[in-house]
Amino acid sequence: MIAAKGKNSLHRRTYFGIVSAMLFLSAASTGLSAAEATATAGDTDEIRISRSLRNPEREREKYSKLEKSDDSYKALSLSGTRSSPSGQQSAGNDFWFYTADVVLFNDDDFDGFYWGIDLLFDADTYYDVADVYAVVYLSYEGGPWNEYALTDSFQLYGASADDEYVLVTELMSGYPTGYYDVLIELFDSFDGEFLASYGPEDTSELSFLPLEDSNRDDPHFDDQVVISHGGGGATSWWMISLMLLLLLGTSLRNDRKRQQKAQIRRSKFN
Repeated sequence: MIAAKGKNSLHRRTYFGIVSAMLFLSAASTGLSAAEATATAGDTDEIRISRSLRNPEREREKYSKLEKSDDSYKALSLSGTRSSPSGQQSAGNDFWFYTADVVLFNDDDFDGFYWGIDLLFDADTYYDVADVYAVVYLSYEGGPWNEYALTDSFQLYGASADDEYVLVTELMSGYPTGYYDVLIELFDSFDGEFLASYGPEDTSELSFLPLEDSNRDDPHFDDQVVISHGGGGATSWWMISLMLLLLLGTSLRNDRKRQQKAQIRRSKFN
């Protein structure tokens, strides 16, 4: 299990490295200025809306469209320190996270940035049974944490692997195109006591995720790139692109099985 986990992380880093390199080369060839790149963050006053389906793995026959909910949040915070959202720096040893996994979906314009997050996590406890809930946050480009979803109250059964929680979310508005990290904080359902957290410092699965909201994912947008033909620059660019695409194809094939499993969960979302 650990080896497979590491392999998925390696594929993800390869994928993001390739995409980042292609974006860098594209920006360099078009003479994109730093000010123009910063402007892609969009309007920071935009209200955020996310649409979530909670825990679709359990008792699937009971899920319906009525169980999807839209949640509204204040505008995304882009600057400031990335401290603990709950103000808690540490917790006891009675609760912990065993694993977390993210599969991204919904990329209508095929630019490599998604507006769907399929998050699965498994938390464990020293106690036989515990009622808990989780708050999930996004951090844009290393900025402060912004809440994007809240789970229902659910039960943990010791260190069982049968109490995994799944949260499928679509980002509807208020999320500029960029790379995001995810943080999960766990709380006691009875008194709201902070129990444990899990984030990019604990696993690479929750880091460097290419995201944007559905409003920015426009398949009809035509972004023309003009490449200079002087000095063989265009030829070099296309050769590099071909090599990067070949590496990308290899990485995507290795991730296909994991994405197919997540697709089963998301079928309940639609």
